[in-house]
Amino acid sequence: MILALDPLYLDGVGLAEVLITLGKVLIVFVVLLVSVIFMVWFERKVISDMQNRIGPNRAGPFGLLQTLADGMKLIFKEDLIPNRSQRFVFLLAPYLSVIPAFLIFAIVPLGGTLHPDDPGIVTIAGHETYAQLADPPVGVLWVLAVSSIAVYGVMLAGWASGSKYPLLGSVRATAQMVSYEAAMGLAVVTLVLTSGGLSTRNMAVIQAGEGFGGIVPNWNVIVTGFVPFVIFFIAALAEMNRPPFDLVEAEQELVGGYHTEYSSIRFGMFFVAEFMHPITMSGVIVTLWFGGPSGPQWFGAVSGIIWFVAKVFVFLYLFVLIRGTLPRFRYDQLMDLGWKVLIPLSLAWLLLLASINVARDAGWNLGLTIFVGFVVIGGACFALLSRASEVSRQRRERGEVEV
Repeated sequence: MILALDPLYLDGVGLAEVLITLGKVLIVFVVLLVSVIFMVWFERKVISDMQNRIGPNRAGPFGLLQTLADGMKLIFKEDLIPNRSQRFVFLLAPYLSVIPAFLIFAIVPLGGTLHPDDPGIVTIAGHETYAQLADPPVGVLWVLAVSSIAVYGVMLAGWASGSKYPLLGSVRATAQMVSYEAAMGLAVVTLVLTSGGLSTRNMAVIQAGEGFGGIVPNWNVIVTGFVPFVIFFIAALAEMNRPPFDLVEAEQELVGGYHTEYSSIRFGMFFVAEFMHPITMSGVIVTLWFGGPSGPQWFGAVSGIIWFVAKVFVFLYLFVLIRGTLPRFRYDQLMDLGWKVLIPLSLAWLLLLASINVARDAGWNLGLTIFVGFVVIGGACFALLSRASEVSRQRRERGEVEV
């Protein structure tokens, strides 16, 4: 069974294959844009309910057209470019924020049964293909690489504006990306360790199999022990600049952050990227950790799409819930969480899972291996980390290190 290559291209590439591919690109593009419209309305509605307000209810039924009204307003507003800006980079930055969100979603499986004996092939105009725009053999690395590129839009927008407040936001974005990208990468390595490959579809197919006792799902969130997923989720919040990690656009101290000098549709592009990232990252989370479109075939051929949308909806609600609940971190808290908690914890958990795999293959005592990993090695690492944090705190109190 070939999972890394779309069966659409097995017999060569002709006009039909090109048209089907362009159609899939158009579908993904339209789905994401429509999803952004829904996401803006959904976030406003959920937060308004949490705050005992009504939320948008004038434009269209239930206020669903309010996002379109806001978009039209931005399109017809005057486009301003600061005199001191680096013009070319200033104009390029919004595109660098939006494009990565589309590129990440390209490797997300959207449907199909995704059973180990059936990789989820669908038929379009007599041609078999995956319900997925692309399935590169390095799909997971693609996610990490493109998510890293997204920060350049924020960083260059702040630098090219020629203003100090956007510049501070871009500097924060750079430090935040470096701090949390390492933890996210280590969490993803645990998935590669358990699945034995980098293809996102391959990971989804493996998770579609039966888990413990035939009842517990074979999802990676369970197989890896839940901790890597928590690390990945927290790092994803930081990568998307979502609260409580939205220091790059902290309006109380940076006016509007990196996009302060933008107006009209260029500001709207940052707005689109901000609300598109939760959708794409929810799709990635569902694919990597919760089986993607796999689930009971209760709804026939569309079961995969329904399960995928339902799982994504859960995480979209969770993102909004966190935004309306948690206060923003201080900058030193942001750095401490990334460097002193997430990175050591993700590295320790990776080593523990690797030790368990080696013990299973070599026939070692599995219980003793887990005990040594948790108690001895984990305890020693925690003691060293605690000591380092205490020394750092004492130095700050003596004024030797500025916070």
